[in-house]
Amino acid sequence: MTAPVFLVPAGTLVEAGGLLLVTGDEGRHAVTVRRLAVGEPVECVDGAGWRGRGVVAAVRGKDALEVRIEDAGYDPVPAPRVVVVQAVPKGERGELAVETLTEVGVDVVVPWAAQRCVARWRGERAAKGVARWRRTAREAAKQARRSHVPEVLDLADAPDIVTLLGTATLAIVLHESAALRLATMAVPPSGDVVLIVGPEGGLTDAEVAAFEAAGALSCRLGSSVLRTSTAGTAAAAVVLAASGRWS
Repeated sequence: MTAPVFLVPAGTLVEAGGLLLVTGDEGRHAVTVRRLAVGEPVECVDGAGWRGRGVVAAVRGKDALEVRIEDAGYDPVPAPRVVVVQAVPKGERGELAVETLTEVGVDVVVPWAAQRCVARWRGERAAKGVARWRRTAREAAKQARRSHVPEVLDLADAPDIVTLLGTATLAIVLHESAALRLATMAVPPSGDVVLIVGPEGGLTDAEVAAFEAAGALSCRLGSSVLRTSTAGTAAAAVVLAASGRWS
């Protein structure tokens, strides 16, 4: 049976032979839901690359357990870094997008208030939406056994995306009418690969023109038109395979 993974505070550094106390929601889940007992194997990650493997050394009440770390170290930072600009979908499709993007290995997710988004995040609603996406990324990272939790940035607008494109090594706008095909693109070995996913209502001509002027290339995935909540995951999979990160 695969050892369960628990997320501990960022910056955790416990060497082999040391003890790590898992508390809070993670400790409560381990003790009351998973009912872990002394001697059972576990893995702990800090979301920033540290990973420790060990066994339960002691159970402390209902919401904490002590893990004896037997092997620990840092997983390398993936390259190239894959950044997905995700237009905010309606309903729960946003969390679905973040969940699957995290599972395939995306490194950064940028929620984008595109002009034709059906869902409108403003003020407190934007803050709550970003918080939900961040929680989803954390849970999905544990499910996928990732030591690096994807960063979910604050809600962005089109000018923010143009600025982001200025730092990209390769930038792609997903567009069903594009002549270029994503599968034929050469993916750089390092830097940022930015994928822009439009909303349910589609990209406006002005948005596409602004992104292309900033250096992005319009590409299509294939003959099918995917939902906004799944297009980014499919595109990220193509990039991750081409980059060698899935080798």
